[in-house]
Amino acid sequence: MKSPISWKNLIALFVVSFLIASNQSVMAQEWAKAKLEKSPRHLEWVDVKQGDRTIKCFIAYPEAKKPTPAVLVIHEIFGLSDWVRELCDELAAEGYIAIAPDLLSGKPGESTASHGSEDDVRKAVSGLPQEQVAEDLKAVASYVSKLPSTNGDLAVAGFCWGGAKTWLAMTTNPTFKAGFCFYGIADDSLDLSKIKAPVFGFYAEKDARVGSTVEGTTKKMKEAGKIFKPETYANAGHGFMRAGEAPDAEAANKDARNKAFARMSNLLYKL
Repeated sequence: MKSPISWKNLIALFVVSFLIASNQSVMAQEWAKAKLEKSPRHLEWVDVKQGDRTIKCFIAYPEAKKPTPAVLVIHEIFGLSDWVRELCDELAAEGYIAIAPDLLSGKPGESTASHGSEDDVRKAVSGLPQEQVAEDLKAVASYVSKLPSTNGDLAVAGFCWGGAKTWLAMTTNPTFKAGFCFYGIADDSLDLSKIKAPVFGFYAEKDARVGSTVEGTTKKMKEAGKIFKPETYANAGHGFMRAGEAPDAEAANKDARNKAFARMSNLLYKL
C-alpha cells in the first residue's frame, strides 16, 4: 500500500505549483504567443553588434508602401517576453517598425530564456549596468534607423523597468523624436536637460510607488525647459499595458491599456 503524502510534501508541491503558475502568468503568456502566430506581418530576429556584445532583437515590420517611423521597445523587468514581442506586432499593425532588444542577450548563450525562472530574470535585469544598457540601446537605435524601410524618425517606448530606461535613452541619445514612458521612474542621477524631444508619461492610479514621483519629474522637466506630458489612468494598476491584454484582465486595466495604446499610436502618427 502506498504511503500517505506528508504535509511537508504537500506544501512543497503547492509551492512548486505556485511558482510554475506565476512564471507562466508573466513569462509564458500563451495568449500573447497565440496572437503572434496569427500575425500576417513579417516578424524576425536580428543580431545587433555593440562592441564585443551581440544583442538579440525581435523586430516587426508593418505592411506599408512607403518607409515608416520606427519604435525601439524596452522590455519590462521580466525580460523579452512573449507579450513584448506581441506588442511589437501591434505597433507594426499600426504602421510602425518595432524593434525590441533582449538586454540579457549580450554574451554568447545568454538570453531572457537562459535565466530560467521569473525571479532569476528579474535579478539579472535589475543587475544590468546602466552604462551598458545605454550603449546597447544606442546600438539598436542606430541599427533600426538605418533600415531602408524606415523614414528615419525614431521613438522609444519602455515599460516598468523599461519605462525607467526610457529616461536613460532620452538623456543619452539625442536622435529620438519622442519618448513614451510607461510607469517608469526617472533616476535622480540623470541629467534631464540633455533630453531633445518630448516625453509622454503613462501612469496608473493604483501605483503610488511610481505615481508619487511624477510631480517631482514634472517639476524637473519644467525647470529644464523640456516637454513632459503625463497621464494617469483611473483605478489601473502597475503593469496595466500587459495586464490589460490578458484574458482575465480587470476592467480598469483593460480600459487603461486601450486608452494608453491609442494615445501612443496617435502621437507616433504625428512624428
